[in-house]
Amino acid sequence: MKRILMLMSLCGLFYLTSCESKHEEKEEETKYLVTSPAQMDTLITQNYVCQIHSISHIELRAQERGYLQDIYVDEGKFVKKGQLLFRIMPNIYQAEMEKAQAEAKAAQIEVENTKPLADKNVVAKNELAMANAKLEKAKAELSLAKVHLQFTEIRAPFDGIIDRFQVRLGSLVDEGQLLTTLSDNRQLWVYFNVPEAEYLNFKAHNQTDDKMKVHLMMANNELFPHVGVVETIEADFNNETGNIAFRATFPNPKGLLRHGETGNIQMTVPLKNAIIIPQKATFEVLEKRYVFVVGNDHKVHTREINIAAEMPDLYIVRDGLKADEKILLEGIRKVKDGDKIAFDYEDPKAVIPKLKVYSE
Repeated sequence: MKRILMLMSLCGLFYLTSCESKHEEKEEETKYLVTSPAQMDTLITQNYVCQIHSISHIELRAQERGYLQDIYVDEGKFVKKGQLLFRIMPNIYQAEMEKAQAEAKAAQIEVENTKPLADKNVVAKNELAMANAKLEKAKAELSLAKVHLQFTEIRAPFDGIIDRFQVRLGSLVDEGQLLTTLSDNRQLWVYFNVPEAEYLNFKAHNQTDDKMKVHLMMANNELFPHVGVVETIEADFNNETGNIAFRATFPNPKGLLRHGETGNIQMTVPLKNAIIIPQKATFEVLEKRYVFVVGNDHKVHTREINIAAEMPDLYIVRDGLKADEKILLEGIRKVKDGDKIAFDYEDPKAVIPKLKVYSE
């Protein structure tokens, strides 16, 4: 009986040993693909929310008080420089001008009558001087009356598009009251805010006088057909946001864009010694991005990383990873923190050209 029990124990021990050996062999057969970040100079396209402004965008206001007698254009219409847009009832100003004309004429007659008498010493020379002074005053009042009369007509100071009317026909308008706005959209200024770090990168790699070219993604997610150039950077950073405003100028020959629109500026920014990894080597937990770093002991460890920019199938890492570290490329959903793995290493120069993001 003892011999039988001993034999059964030996068989059981052999079976367990055999199972463990097979399990270890199976583990050793599972190999994962590992690579390293690529470190190189590259160009990335940064997107910035922008506001679009007409270079010439002004308010048209009443220069005299009175009733709005005529409106000669409609909202949203294109107008030419010098075109009559509004007329404020001119009756009072017309009467004032006619009165000033009469007074100037009377002063002229007085000068003409006084001059012969002064030449013959019939009257003092001072009387002629007083008559001339009265004439000059009358002429000045006539000129002022003409200006007031001209102010009853509001004309376009340049070619542009009329915006919504703020008053209606027959309204009593005060001096300085807003009537509408006028925009010349043939050229546009596009403003966008750049963070301090990206501004420093921009300045470090743009030491020449060449103006940087940028593209505009419109609100309908289509690319604006014309290229803009960055012409101006504001003097000061915004202390609250840490941003500084850039201004790009875009031609708008077909008038597609208008004042007040929004979009996204696409600006190409150079990066020196950027740390680049495949997107598929990362995973996300609670809106944070992670990779599995493989240590010298073949164990994988979870590492949070911060993404500086995104490229097709690639991420540029701001921090959290070094160029000489190894990361798990495939099988990230099959391991957990602390697992020991067998792996094959592939150089990043061989990995990047054949990348394709996929779901495992």
